[in-house]
Amino acid sequence: MSDVQRNLWRGVVAGAVGGLAASWVMNQFIAGPGKELQAAVETNGVKQKDDQNQQRDGEPKEDATMKAADAVVNVATGGGHLSKEEKKQAGPVVHYAFGAVMGGVYGGLAEYSSGVTSGFGTTFGSMLFGGADVLAVPLLGLSPLPSKDDSVKLVSPFAAHVVYGVTTEFVRRIVRAIL
Repeated sequence: MSDVQRNLWRGVVAGAVGGLAASWVMNQFIAGPGKELQAAVETNGVKQKDDQNQQRDGEPKEDATMKAADAVVNVATGGGHLSKEEKKQAGPVVHYAFGAVMGGVYGGLAEYSSGVTSGFGTTFGSMLFGGADVLAVPLLGLSPLPSKDDSVKLVSPFAAHVVYGVTTEFVRRIVRAIL
């Protein structure tokens, strides 16, 4: 922040824009290179027992964002739930909203501490993976706690969060320079 005067709200906005863009890039990574990475790290080319994207009936598996959207509706309506189709639509909204909020927090903190941006966002992405995916999501009952046997299944999600962190930092710097 040498040439730019510190400003919390500009930092939050820049980070939120970065987090929103990074959420999209993260989705693209998961759909393409992330799948290839996952296939490469699986033992002997054999898929893990629990495929990350499909249930036995061929329907997409209900992920943590879909469960979170349903939980929000349940609390807001005093007991209501979303249909399968509504969960499919609401899941991405939760993903992008969370990505923007976390990017905003990151951008706000980056205004006051250069250490926050260490590793050009890789530290942020790694910490977000550990704090959100590994700890918070299971503790909220949105997924099971990962076990030692899950380490291979976590390679691609971890890499996706590193991609999210780098993209958030890249976009944040550009937006912050404009603001």
